[in-house]
Amino acid sequence: MQKGEHTRNGEIRRNIEIFLNPITVEAGYIYNHAPEGYTCPFCLLVSGIENEDVRSKQADIIYQDHYITAFIASHWYPNNEGHVLIIPNQHIENIYTLKVEISNRIHELEIEIAKGLKEVYKCDGVSSRQHNEPDGSQDVWHYHLHVFPRYLGDNLYGTFGKLSDESTRKNFAQLLSGYLSKNKNIGAY
Repeated sequence: MQKGEHTRNGEIRRNIEIFLNPITVEAGYIYNHAPEGYTCPFCLLVSGIENEDVRSKQADIIYQDHYITAFIASHWYPNNEGHVLIIPNQHIENIYTLKVEISNRIHELEIEIAKGLKEVYKCDGVSSRQHNEPDGSQDVWHYHLHVFPRYLGDNLYGTFGKLSDESTRKNFAQLLSGYLSKNKNIGAY
């Protein structure tokens, strides 16, 4: 089988699936990698639940509205402490089914958080990244955007993360939520 034939057959198969079951395919189940019975830690966090399935705590949340939540990540990289995750409140596994309106809200908040990281953390720059599916390095089956403070020579992409301390996260959360609460653009979401 040639590469073009495989792609064409895949397109035909997907079109048939959409025709036969448009809700399932368009809802993204075709790209669903969460294991059977998966307990989503981000859905629990958004719901206000703290238990053994949730590493993040309510005190980590720096912004929340009806559509999105931003919080200090529980998994840190050694030279980039206090990075932020922004998630949709509704369970959406990956980018393939993320609605444009929610994406816009996430990225509008990303801009404000980036400004906050610069002002509050005094970082040299900011990086954002987002992963989809196992081969795209996604490890929590709920869409999330990382916003990292960056520092000269920090080697973010050459280091491994570790679980952070709750009290340290709380300090970072207070600093950033204080910045965001003073920012007039936040109400626009």
